[in-house]
Amino acid sequence: MKIVKLYTDGGSRWNPGKSGCGVYITDGHGEKIEARYKAIGIATNNQAEYTAMLLWVKRSIEIWATRIHAFADSELMICQLKGEYKIKNIELKKIAEEIQKSIREWGGKIDFTHIRRELNTEADRLSNVAMDQLYKYLCWNFRQSIKMDMLERAYSRHHTEL
Repeated sequence: MKIVKLYTDGGSRWNPGKSGCGVYITDGHGEKIEARYKAIGIATNNQAEYTAMLLWVKRSIEIWATRIHAFADSELMICQLKGEYKIKNIELKKIAEEIQKSIREWGGKIDFTHIRRELNTEADRLSNVAMDQLYKYLCWNFRQSIKMDMLERAYSRHHTEL
C-alpha cells in the first residue's frame, strides 16, 4: 500500500485574478516525494483552491498512491468535498464533480482534512511561485503587444506616407 500525504493550496491575486496552485506531496512517513506548482490563469480564489485539489489528486493517482490523505487550508472546500456543506457555485461544482470522478475511477481511499494555514506553508509558497510566474508571463506579453502595436503603427504610418 502506497500512502501519500497531499498538501494543496490555490490562490488568486485579486479575486478573480492571476491564480496558481501548489502542492507538497510526502509519503506516509512525511518524507518528500515531490513539490509542484502550476499557474492556472485568471480565476477566483475558490476556483484556484478546487483546481489545486483536482490537479494534485490526479498527480497522486499517477504516482501509484493507494491511499491519499489530502490537506488544505480552505475549510470551505474541505467541508464541501466531504459533503458537509452544499456546493452552490456552478464552477466549483463542476471541479468537485471532476475530483469525485477521478477518485471513483481510481478506486483507492482518500480523506480530506482542513489544516491551519501555518501548517500548509510549503503548498502556499508554491502557489505563490505559480502566481509570480503568471504575473511575469503576462507582463512580458503585455510589453510585447505594446511593442508590436507601436511597430504596426509606425509601419502603417510609413506606408501611408509613400
